[in-house]
Amino acid sequence: MMKKVFLLLTFTFFMAHLFAQTLFTYGDEKVGKEEFLRAYNKNKMPVTDKEKSLREYLELYSKFKLKVKAAKQLRLDTLSQLKYDLQNFSSQVEEGYMNDEKMSESLLNEVIERSQKDIHLIHFFAALPTAGTAGDSAKAVKAMEELVTEWQKGNTDYTALANTLSQKYLPVTGKDIGYITVFSLPYAVENIVYGLHTGDISKAYRYKNGLHVFINAGERKSAGKWKIAQILFTLPPNADASQVKEIEKKADSVYNLLKAGADFSAMAKQVSEDRLTAISGGEMAEFGTGKFEMSFETKVFALEKDGYITKPFYTSHGYHIVKRLQQHDMAADKTDDTFVTALKQQMAKDARMNIAREKFLKDITAKTNYKKNPLVKDAELFRYADSVVQTRTIKNYPVNNKILISFTKENVKGIAWLNFVKDYKLNVDVYKQENNKDLLDKFIATTIADYYRKHLAEYNTGFKLQMQEFKEGNMLFEIMERKVWGKASEDSIALRKYYEAHKATYKWDASAAILLFNCSDTSVARKAVEAIKSGSNWKKIAEESDGKIQSDSGRYELSQLQLPTVKNIVPGYISSPIMNGGDNTTSFVKVLQLFPANQQRNFNEARGLVINEYQVYLENEWVAELKKKYPVKVNEAVFQSILK
Repeated sequence: MMKKVFLLLTFTFFMAHLFAQTLFTYGDEKVGKEEFLRAYNKNKMPVTDKEKSLREYLELYSKFKLKVKAAKQLRLDTLSQLKYDLQNFSSQVEEGYMNDEKMSESLLNEVIERSQKDIHLIHFFAALPTAGTAGDSAKAVKAMEELVTEWQKGNTDYTALANTLSQKYLPVTGKDIGYITVFSLPYAVENIVYGLHTGDISKAYRYKNGLHVFINAGERKSAGKWKIAQILFTLPPNADASQVKEIEKKADSVYNLLKAGADFSAMAKQVSEDRLTAISGGEMAEFGTGKFEMSFETKVFALEKDGYITKPFYTSHGYHIVKRLQQHDMAADKTDDTFVTALKQQMAKDARMNIAREKFLKDITAKTNYKKNPLVKDAELFRYADSVVQTRTIKNYPVNNKILISFTKENVKGIAWLNFVKDYKLNVDVYKQENNKDLLDKFIATTIADYYRKHLAEYNTGFKLQMQEFKEGNMLFEIMERKVWGKASEDSIALRKYYEAHKATYKWDASAAILLFNCSDTSVARKAVEAIKSGSNWKKIAEESDGKIQSDSGRYELSQLQLPTVKNIVPGYISSPIMNGGDNTTSFVKVLQLFPANQQRNFNEARGLVINEYQVYLENEWVAELKKKYPVKVNEAVFQSILK
């Protein structure tokens, strides 16, 4: 009995707490404090009076909810177009929720931190032959252990050290990689390298087909991103000294022409032997540390200013002359949206995201209540999968209708597995010769993800609210079109009646009848001004401009026109051309006639104003009706808690 009383009290307290968080009600609907604050904070502007701002938004938001309520009563959410729009929007945004946000954010922060420095890397490698013996592996391990010991003793001649170990054990290579940065190396290797301090040497690391040892030979601030153009003179295969000298002279002569003022882009198009870049004046795609060999990057990164040009220098590709076009440092935080977007695109293709994917899969596996039927053995699934691939058809196998996987609200049968195998293995673009065990793991992961995606709104509040916002926004647009906008623009009789009732308010301020010209650029505008001043017909000027000049006439209030503050604007006045910031077009006007203030607007002249004001009138009348039907009641205690 006491347990029942305790549970009843707990439930009563819980419901009271929920009600206490209700900010306002309208009819039988409730809006919670969190929902309101989420909407307010998305639209918030800097304010001096917080309470006034919140009350004004509360009024707007309650009206919004009333209108959506009216739309629901009309079942506008069942309209096929609105349902299609909602599904299309869901498809666009749901992928953003199919990841572990915290882990992805952590990985992004790691990338930004690592991008701030470049590491000078020395790399040793001992191959492990695929057909080798246990003795070969032991030799490789001993070689790398001795390498680490010798380096720590101060034996830092990596070439000599590699040669000594090769003679003693098995082939070991030592190479100066140059500078690397984030994304230069496989993620597993990058973690080792970025875990080293300057001068540190790593332990032997087994990766793919051998053992690796890495040395941090030095660090520097990131070189950032570079945009350059180059002129390249390639060497023929097995070029002798005289051929190399001849090409060097050719590069020097071009360099001297550039110093004398020759255009770099034109010279690159004319003489560069880099076929990929010559056609674009030598311009190369933007790059950063680790993209090219160290000798090339060293010369490029030494250019101190945009426009500087290197002397000809030699690399394994030939002789280069490089011009610096642009350089920018790596952003140190997430305020640069372009930078962050580029990093996320790189991360999406990188192995580091497997960590986030694996954690996400683990989390949603638990959330979806995934269970695999232990009565259906893997051997049975694999046997029928092989049959499907051989025959390219799915027959009436015993496994077809057996429940293979179960979730909270759905079961997946064996036939889904067979269809997956059939589609996957027969698709040459995706099938990578995985065995059946790997395919089953992939099928299970895909099935879990598909179920989670299908029920995303049940598991992710952010997605649910975003879908709700989009749905209600569409419903609002539709109901406003029916109740306000459409009526105001189409009901001419009501508009005329409204105009007559408020006719005295539709007066002209000081105004002018004008010709308005919009030109493609300032040069075209100036020529048009000169032509009009010389007496040319304005319509003919526009007609013969090949679309570069658009013209119109009408009456405008002087406050609407971009006219200089001069006292004597008279008929015939032509304004100076003014560039429009939005699209870089240029406008000017010619004044035909001036009118004093307070002249009456006729209905056609006032129509735009009448429509706007009649829309407001209709909306206010409609909202007043809705408030009577669904009274809005604000929980003042909850509102006050928002102010604290």
